[in-house]
Amino acid sequence: MKLEIGKFMVKDIVFGEKTAYSNGILTVDKDDALACVREDKHITDADLKIVHPGDMVRLCPVKDSVEFRCKVSGGEGAYPGVTSPLGQAGMGRTHVLDGVTLLSVGKHWGGFQDGLIDMGGPYQHYTIWGDMPNLVLVADTDELDEQREQQKRNHAIRWATLRLAEHIAECVRDMEPEEIDTYELPPITDRSEDVKKLPGVVYVLQPQTQMEALGYNTLIYGWDGNRMLPTLMHPNELLDGCMVSGSFMPSSSKISTYEFSTNPMIKRLYAQHGKTINFLGVIMSTLNPKMEEKQRCVQMAGQIAVAIGAQGAVVAEEGYGNPDVDYTAMLVELERLGIKTIGLSDEATGRDGASQPLVSMNPATDALVTTGNVSQFYEMPAMEVIGELEALARDGNSGGWEGCINPDGSCVMENNGMFCANHISGYSRRSCADF
Repeated sequence: MKLEIGKFMVKDIVFGEKTAYSNGILTVDKDDALACVREDKHITDADLKIVHPGDMVRLCPVKDSVEFRCKVSGGEGAYPGVTSPLGQAGMGRTHVLDGVTLLSVGKHWGGFQDGLIDMGGPYQHYTIWGDMPNLVLVADTDELDEQREQQKRNHAIRWATLRLAEHIAECVRDMEPEEIDTYELPPITDRSEDVKKLPGVVYVLQPQTQMEALGYNTLIYGWDGNRMLPTLMHPNELLDGCMVSGSFMPSSSKISTYEFSTNPMIKRLYAQHGKTINFLGVIMSTLNPKMEEKQRCVQMAGQIAVAIGAQGAVVAEEGYGNPDVDYTAMLVELERLGIKTIGLSDEATGRDGASQPLVSMNPATDALVTTGNVSQFYEMPAMEVIGELEALARDGNSGGWEGCINPDGSCVMENNGMFCANHISGYSRRSCADF
């Protein structure tokens, strides 16, 4: 399977009369873009903003981040099974506007799963979005049934974000990319003897799929992850838009749609393929609320790993708390099967950092990488807000609470509420210190 990602290196975003890309500048026709957003009758209000690194601007409540991309050949669309008919991802060519993203923000209503981004100030670099220009969709909907709910599907805004990102990217469909990244991984049995001699490594991804009600979980080809069993997938499928982020879990532990499609861990494994490892593929697993479901997924994922000859594994968990049981069980099972395994997740060690980091611990899990502490306490200065900061305190945001916003506009919050800040996808800039 061969995938070409044609990249157009965007340095800035501006508004103009026609959506176009030229010499590093993405120009967006605001009226045309908003017409695309308003194709969904449930969008009652919408506007577009542009933010840059260093702007003293706070975005809240942030719902998703999406890369501007369009499918040029070899597939049905940028997000098959979601915004386009179901079709195979991972082949042909996809064009992307690199170095920028589209962020979606609620004009008023947030929830447990929504987050906060600072474009400037002391917390600018706590997310990747603080270091790139972003087009921001600020929208409201008539989804009155969930406005007062802590858990929100955010369907209208999330789908509008996907549509708009693809719509804008159409401006580079017929252009020649400035760079082309090629991802090609042949079937395991067709690889050279030199590659087969290298240790086989598999990436085990545990996206958030705990919600038994439909509409909240991570989607794989438009299918709710809660309805899946572990499946072997080609890494190109992920890099080509087969996954769409859900709307369920504490925000800092989320993996955004942007991160699913630009997954740096997959790219790092690809870079080492044929040099130090034989990259076998991705085992798409799940996170489940019931113990029997957890055990079933771990057992099946383990047998897939054995069947393809894995000698090493990287396990990434999207979430914490109850999912720690799935995560630890997966690490233990793979080690039991003789597969050297490392784990990638955030942790919940309390504001003082002294608590047990994971709900479930086991001596076999002796190679863990942490991307942050969800309980870390932040004191954030006042700045201009896009959206509504009150959502942090009012709407059940996982990092906020009643009284966390001060009269002068400054606020306090836990890491939980900072949008995808722990970057379990592999983007995390956190470091550790001996003490």
